[in-house]
Amino acid sequence: MARSASTRIGIIGGGIVGIALARALAQGRAGEVTVLEKEARLAQHQTGRNSGVVHAGLYYKPGSLKATLCARGRVLIRDFCQEKGLPYREVGKLVVAVDESELGALAEIERRSLENGVPDLTRIDDAARLREIEPHVAGVAAVHSPHTAAVDYAAITDAMAQDVRAAGGRILLHSEVTGIHLENGGVRVITPLGEHVFDRLIVCAGLQSDVVAKLVGADPSPKILPFRGEYWELAPECTDLVKGMIYPVPDPRFPFLGVHFTRGVYDNVHVGPNAVPALAREGYSWLQISLRDTWESLRWPGAWPLARQHWRMGVDEISGSLIKPLYFRKARRFVPELKMSDLECKSAAGVRAQAWGRAGELLDDFAVDQVGPVTVLRNAPSPAATSSIAIADHLIEHYLTTTTT
Repeated sequence: MARSASTRIGIIGGGIVGIALARALAQGRAGEVTVLEKEARLAQHQTGRNSGVVHAGLYYKPGSLKATLCARGRVLIRDFCQEKGLPYREVGKLVVAVDESELGALAEIERRSLENGVPDLTRIDDAARLREIEPHVAGVAAVHSPHTAAVDYAAITDAMAQDVRAAGGRILLHSEVTGIHLENGGVRVITPLGEHVFDRLIVCAGLQSDVVAKLVGADPSPKILPFRGEYWELAPECTDLVKGMIYPVPDPRFPFLGVHFTRGVYDNVHVGPNAVPALAREGYSWLQISLRDTWESLRWPGAWPLARQHWRMGVDEISGSLIKPLYFRKARRFVPELKMSDLECKSAAGVRAQAWGRAGELLDDFAVDQVGPVTVLRNAPSPAATSSIAIADHLIEHYLTTTTT
């Protein structure tokens, strides 16, 4: 990855993927690295508002970018946390079939996990053995991933940012990108604080990735459809109901996992998330509404095909968001001892940047576009945080090395 020190490289987005990429480029002496972040702090959106899980790779299609980069990314995140003295707790995950109707889908999760090389995965068909791992869980079978871990991704991002600065890179906050122009083989980027000229530009803009792609002149598809995930926090006196993580068998027709229990790196236990359409790209509650964002989603060609296919699930998720007993009922299937009062309060919600195509299809894998000297990461939902260091290496190897040497 040897390049001239005069190569000017810009990165749009100060989430964990953008900062991991900046770190790899700055430490590799790829050139002058500058990160442009529109917020006052790093990791303000998907990175700082997720469940903090380091995924082991149970769900992803074998051979996909998600599968391969998650497997490598888990090890790299673990090693980074150890190097920096950041908390990393392997609390383990149970994916639980609550009844026999879910055994077929559980077997598919087991098959994918084994093909993806998930370390030390175990199939459990004994309810007594399930309760040895999670004493309060209910189910007929499960797969157990002991190396699924919990971390603080915002703290990881801040530690990576320190490495960027130590290697000579710049991170500019309050720098929302309002214009991008391809000129003379380079890229001129406009922000409220001034203009920047780069030889290469990489877009890691998450919820705004399609907006920035439009500025570049990339294909409008895939578009970002924001889904809000809402969490309930277990009251401190009942967190012993969950030792690690308890997940449902996911519906293969939908890219979301369903309500689950997660013990965090600081020992809090949250329940969720659900998945409801957000009324703004950064709509963290029902009260945050963007008429522009909502109208753009409604007029997208894929809107009505998506609605026809998933309207029942949408009604179910929205109902659970608005009516606590419905949300509680979903959670109680896995932990029958749970009481309504144990769901103490709602914690900070997150919004997932889910890419969808013109025909209404929800993209499942990571996706990247190239427009001249601009590389655009178009779809990077979970497990992007787990995979962040590996995604950075992938972008450098496949999109930057051959065109910036």
